[in-house]
Amino acid sequence: MSQETKYTEDNIRSLDWKEHIRMRPGMYIGKLGDGSSADDGIYILVKEVLDNSIDEYVMGAGKTIEISIQGSKVTVRDYGRGIPLGKVVDVVSKMNTGGKYDSKAFKKSVGLNGVGTKAVNALSSFFRVESSRDGKSASAEFSQGNLTDQEFLEETSRRKGTKVSFIPDEAIFKNYKYRNEYVAKMLKYYVYLNPGLTIIFNGEKFFSENGLKDLLEDNNNQSDMLYPIIHLKGNDIEVAITHSKTQYSEEYHSFVNGQYTTQGGTHQSAFREAIVKTIREFYGKNFEASDVRKSIISAIAIKVMEPIFESQTKTKLGSTEMGGDLSTVRSYINDFVKTQLDNYLHKNANVAEKLQKKIIQAEKERKELSGIRKLARDRAKKSSLHNKKLRDCRVHLGDIKKENYLESTLFITEGDSASGSITKSRNVNTQAVFSLKGKPLNSYGLSKKIVYENEEFNLLQAALNIEDGLEDLRYNNIVIATDADVDGMHIRLLLITFFLQFFPELIKEGHLYILETPLFRVRNKKETFYCYSDEEKRTAIEKLRGKPEITRFKGLGEISPNEFVHFIGDDIRLDPVMLDKEMSIEEMLQFYMGKNTPDRQKFIIENLKVELDTIEDEG
Repeated sequence: MSQETKYTEDNIRSLDWKEHIRMRPGMYIGKLGDGSSADDGIYILVKEVLDNSIDEYVMGAGKTIEISIQGSKVTVRDYGRGIPLGKVVDVVSKMNTGGKYDSKAFKKSVGLNGVGTKAVNALSSFFRVESSRDGKSASAEFSQGNLTDQEFLEETSRRKGTKVSFIPDEAIFKNYKYRNEYVAKMLKYYVYLNPGLTIIFNGEKFFSENGLKDLLEDNNNQSDMLYPIIHLKGNDIEVAITHSKTQYSEEYHSFVNGQYTTQGGTHQSAFREAIVKTIREFYGKNFEASDVRKSIISAIAIKVMEPIFESQTKTKLGSTEMGGDLSTVRSYINDFVKTQLDNYLHKNANVAEKLQKKIIQAEKERKELSGIRKLARDRAKKSSLHNKKLRDCRVHLGDIKKENYLESTLFITEGDSASGSITKSRNVNTQAVFSLKGKPLNSYGLSKKIVYENEEFNLLQAALNIEDGLEDLRYNNIVIATDADVDGMHIRLLLITFFLQFFPELIKEGHLYILETPLFRVRNKKETFYCYSDEEKRTAIEKLRGKPEITRFKGLGEISPNEFVHFIGDDIRLDPVMLDKEMSIEEMLQFYMGKNTPDRQKFIIENLKVELDTIEDEG
């Protein structure tokens, strides 16, 4: 008979605010990560502080925000009204404290729960807040949420506003590094949504005059746009719409009260429906929704009273009400789009004509593909069941909560040995494995038909669930895991070509990565170091002294599951695949996958420094 576990008053424990945040950081900032992904926690910390400064601007206080990131230290300075001096400590260290509970002061802000800066404070090894107003200032310093220093009501000549500095705690965020590209993208979205606001990041100025129109122009090559961007603005709503000449799938950027809702929600669904309904009525034809939206590139921003999000990180809107005197989100968006888009098309006959031709062409292509798509879907279902190419994770098997979507990862591997090692060492809750059979086809210049005819591409598309766009993307992180040799790099390039050719928004939205795996293992009887470069190897040798055992890994299949768990767990290193904003997608594909040119040969020689069979035996 098993011994009964005692359950008494001693088992009941109440955590204070900072203990709870540090024990359950995912509840407040989503996933942790090391900074290789745009939605990693260190960027959420920046956003939480910045949101307060943005809300000051929205309320008409302060037109400039300065941000500095030097190493691991972040500083955000605004010129708003400044935190009331007697509440500087409370605002950043007492739950349910903040000005946003007063709807008169903050009518349509994002941070209604008053948690943001408290989470930053609790998760930082150093946190300092300073407020200046009325010729006086007050400041407070914390470490892991504990007050360490406080200065109150000093006379100052500094301009009014708030300055927050923090260093994310390495005990929570291991081996992290800020990537300026991700921060810059975040800041661009802020200025698109707040025309007239200036943000200065490490000396670089971000500013927008035309809001969402600027967003589409900056994110896309204008030569690929079918017609000039349709830019419509109203009370609490702004939309921008165009269609791509070459892109196959749909692309949306949606925002609520200045928050980028990367997972969409009520407003994005309503926007998609409203576009189809309006266009059907304008042309008087019952077009298929997928034909109307094929190749669309668009953005929508709305403002809602007290929005309800489906998670603390506010990536998906759950609200159905606009608040105040406005009707539901869905009907409000539908009425706006119906009126404004219909008026635009009536006034711009050339745009209406181009759009109609695009829809008819999409209809023709869909009908040509209809038979093969059905066969491909049936084949994918049978193949995924019987051939076991996809080893799914529990996020999609219904065993754990959907909030884990941010951490859901699909590893695309080559060969049975590599996929076997990853499969045995993965986190079955959030990590899935898709095994390739040999090298993928070079899809450059091929039509969408090949996605359904080629078994590898068809199964990969089905695994990701991206046939009709990213709305139901099954994995937040798609990781190419191949050997660091010539064959492995070729497979990476072929896969990247596939995504660029047919699903570029996966890369645009930061979902695609390369898995970095160690080149060397350096160890003695007491310690083991896994090294990703010659420099790391030299450092490990110096630490271990003597003559340690050195192993050069030639391929992923050589790494045992017991070791692989280190490389895809908390210490995972991911290299994000990013688009070159100076080149169009077509130009990139032509450069990398078109006919050989002297320019490309020179690029390969200068940049792909691959170590071939350089197994070093230091012992």
